[in-house]
Amino acid sequence: MTEPRFGIEEEYFVTDLHTRRMAGAPSPEAREACKKAIGASFATEMFQGQFEIASPVFTDFVEASDYLTGARQTLSKTLEPFGLGLLSAGSHPLADWREQTPTDEPHFHDLFDTYGHVARRSVLSGLHVHVEVPEHLDRVRVMNEVLPWTPLLLALSCSSPLWDGANSGYKSYRQTACDEWPRMGVPPLFADQQAYDEHVGFLTAAGVISQPSQCWWGIRPAVRYPTLELRMTDACPRVEDALTLAAFFRVLVAHACRQSQPGSAYDASARWILEENRWRAKRWGLDGKFIVTGQDSPCSISQWLALAEERFAETADNLRMPTLFKRANRIINDGTSADRQLAVFNKALQQQPGPRSALSQVVDHLLEETSRS
Repeated sequence: MTEPRFGIEEEYFVTDLHTRRMAGAPSPEAREACKKAIGASFATEMFQGQFEIASPVFTDFVEASDYLTGARQTLSKTLEPFGLGLLSAGSHPLADWREQTPTDEPHFHDLFDTYGHVARRSVLSGLHVHVEVPEHLDRVRVMNEVLPWTPLLLALSCSSPLWDGANSGYKSYRQTACDEWPRMGVPPLFADQQAYDEHVGFLTAAGVISQPSQCWWGIRPAVRYPTLELRMTDACPRVEDALTLAAFFRVLVAHACRQSQPGSAYDASARWILEENRWRAKRWGLDGKFIVTGQDSPCSISQWLALAEERFAETADNLRMPTLFKRANRIINDGTSADRQLAVFNKALQQQPGPRSALSQVVDHLLEETSRS
C-alpha cells in the first residue's frame, strides 16, 4: 500500500501566566519572537492571543511526533520570558471573547465585518489534519466514505466543555459555536468532485463567498493541497492524543482510497445519521450513544471503536500503525480532555474556592498537559 503523506495544523491560546486568562493582545515582541522561533510554519489567527502552526509534510508519525513536540516546547520557551504560556484546547476556560483583540489583517477584518458577533465569539482552537489523496481518485467520493466516522473522531477529541466562565453542558462547545457560522459542520451531500466544484463555483459567482476556502466544513477537499482536510476535531492538550487522531484520520482516508467505489453507500439517510452522531459527540463526548448502520441499538463509544478496529485494522497495520486502536482505547480509558477538565473544575468547586479559582485550576492543568509533550 502506498502510504499517504499528511500534515497537521494546531491552534493554541496564548495565556497570561499571572492572571491565567487568555492574553488579549500579546506584545508585538512576543509574537515576533514566536514567529522567528518557528519560522515558515508559524501563522496568525483571528485573534492576537492565538497562534497556529502548520506542519511540514510528513511521511511517518515519528517525524510528526518530533515536530509537534518540538514546536510546542519552542513556543512555550519563547513565550515564558514575556510572562506568557501556551495552552492547547478547543476553548480557553478563562477567555472572555469581549476582551480579545482581532488580528490586524485584511482577511480577518473581512470576517469580523461580515459575521459580526459570530466571528467575535469564535475564540476557539481546532486540530486540522490533511491526508493526501491520489490524483486519479475523486476526493469527494473518498470524503463521502470517511464522513460517517468523523463523529467518532470528534468524540475522542473533545476539549471545550468550559465556555464564558461556566460549564457549557457540552463536551465540545467549540462545535456548537461553529454551528453559528454558515458552511461549517457537515457538508451538503455531494455526489462527486464535480458537484462540489459546481456548488463552490455557484457560491462564488453569487457573491456569497470570495474564495473557496470560505467553505469551512468539518471535512473538505483542501483548496491548496491534494488532500482531504479534517477540521471537526478540537485541539488536544496531549500531543499523543493529537497524533492518535491524525493517525486515525489517515487510516480512514487510506482505507477509503482502496475501495472500488468509495462513498457509494453514503446517501441522504447516512447523512442524517451523521448529523445525529455529530450532535451526540459534541454534547456527550465519550458518554454518547451512537447510531451505527447495521446495529439494532445505539452503540457506546467503545463498541463503535471496536467496529472501527474490525474494519480498519488491516489498513492500520499496512500503514505501520499497529497500535492505533490501542491508543484510541487509551483515550477512552483516560477520558478526553473535556472529561479531565470537568473533573478538575468540579473537584475545585467542592472545595469552595469560587468559580474563578476553579477555572484557574483548569487553566493550570491545561498548561501542564500542553507543555508535558
